[in-house]
Amino acid sequence: MTDTIVVQHAENPPLVFTQAQLDWLPWLEPLAETDLTERHWDGLVDKARAKSPYFMLLARDPDILGARTKTDKDIFYNTKDGLPRPERELAATAASRFNGCIYCASVHARFTTQFSKREGDVQRLLDEGVTVTIDPRWDAIIAASVALTKTPTVFGEAEITRLREAGLSELEISDVIHGAAFFNWANRLMLSIGEPSL
Repeated sequence: MTDTIVVQHAENPPLVFTQAQLDWLPWLEPLAETDLTERHWDGLVDKARAKSPYFMLLARDPDILGARTKTDKDIFYNTKDGLPRPERELAATAASRFNGCIYCASVHARFTTQFSKREGDVQRLLDEGVTVTIDPRWDAIIAASVALTKTPTVFGEAEITRLREAGLSELEISDVIHGAAFFNWANRLMLSIGEPSL
């Protein structure tokens, strides 16, 4: 079976980074919910994801989708040890802002605001970009996330030292790396298969 290319583009695409909830339009036809098999449902992990065109497009390869979703959930929801949830979301927001993924940045900026109660600081990151100065801890997380996103092989001791100096533990540093690395990949996937819409 050959995928159908969707010629539809967003009539009202967002032009700036925002914390508003956005829609997302795929450029390939997602699976229909009526076409899902038990294997597809397993890959979605959460049945509610069947309402998302993004996840229904990724469901075309349910095994990879399942691995992707479990990794995502572990990075963001397994917060018993390591980095607090708002700063995990901050790492994803910084990577998304740097990569130009307006959709992912909006999602993770909202979560950063929800869990940190620092809406103004989060909005400054979206408005001013990844060189914004907020406070030593957030600045170190943003800088490390951007360095890893920009050129993964250049990320190293300087960024880790800055994170340590800002008070992050080894487990917290590991979580910054996981959040930024995962979203560096996730942004590039999302940017190549669809576009955000207001």
